[in-house]
Amino acid sequence: MYPQLSPNMLKTFNECPRKFDFRYLQDIQMPVNDEIFEFGKNIHALASYYLRKENIDKMEKSLSQKEFEVWTYLKSCKYFGYEVINTEYNLALRIGKHFFGGRLDALVKNGDKYYILDYKTGSAPKNAKYDYQTIIYLLCVHAFFKTNDIDFVYIDLKHKEEVTVTFSEDLENEYKKRLLELSDKIDSYSSVQKKQECIKAGNSCTCEYSVICF
Repeated sequence: MYPQLSPNMLKTFNECPRKFDFRYLQDIQMPVNDEIFEFGKNIHALASYYLRKENIDKMEKSLSQKEFEVWTYLKSCKYFGYEVINTEYNLALRIGKHFFGGRLDALVKNGDKYYILDYKTGSAPKNAKYDYQTIIYLLCVHAFFKTNDIDFVYIDLKHKEEVTVTFSEDLENEYKKRLLELSDKIDSYSSVQKKQECIKAGNSCTCEYSVICF
């Protein structure tokens, strides 16, 4: 039993159960691109401080030209003028045997409408409606705030565009079904399957764990 299943955990299992095993069961961490990681971290930190109305003058002066351009676009978005409920907001809910949750970049409100904001320094998901961040975060805000009036907004900073998914009761039922089905697969994943998948994959894998997979 996992204490909590996050969007990244579910995405990783769908991508490759073997990778899920290395990263989340064996806790093997592989090197990441520090430059990309730091860029995203800086933008997220700025947004959080700004929405909390903290002084960010010194932080803005230290930005690179690329960071400044991305940040200027982000803070001009209409959502940054709405009522701020919270930033870097941890939420979770229980469905079946498992808790599902994660950290929202920001939750804002305009009238009775809630907006979950997620900043992407890369690209927004190709199928945002069924991205696990969308699924889990919409269900969490719906359960915690007792409302159906919610939009999930991916702010794609690379392409300067927005992708929006609107919550509905039909989606709620479909989302819960998807989470239950995938969590059942994770629970039933056995060491025999791991070995079979490893043999089946051969040496074709090119992910960061390929050097230790075979």
